[in-house]
Amino acid sequence: MTSETISAEHELRNVLDQWANAIAEHRPADVAALFTDDALFQGFDPAPGTGRGYISSYYAKQPIGLRAEYELLSTRAIATDALVGYARVLFERPDGDVAVYLTVIARRGHTGWALSHYHVSKI
Repeated sequence: MTSETISAEHELRNVLDQWANAIAEHRPADVAALFTDDALFQGFDPAPGTGRGYISSYYAKQPIGLRAEYELLSTRAIATDALVGYARVLFERPDGDVAVYLTVIARRGHTGWALSHYHVSKI
């Protein structure tokens, strides 16, 4: 593993750990704060949405007790200020677990790393 790969994985894990913790604590605004203002977000709703307002609303309607356990399968830098990651995620829900693959792009801005693209697909 190169130092670039290790750094990309470390940075992405930092963001995804915060994401998983905010989901588990049902803090939708904190989840949304991990995204860029113009983030493209494709969760389980029929159509994608953009921006922190959409993302906060999406997570606000999720059930209390939701947890996200992820396994980062692949990461790499795609530019000096952008990372792509691919993960397997198990969303543990009170009404039954949902396994997905997750693709994210994180961008580094003046305040640190934030997710600019999020796409899940059911396994």
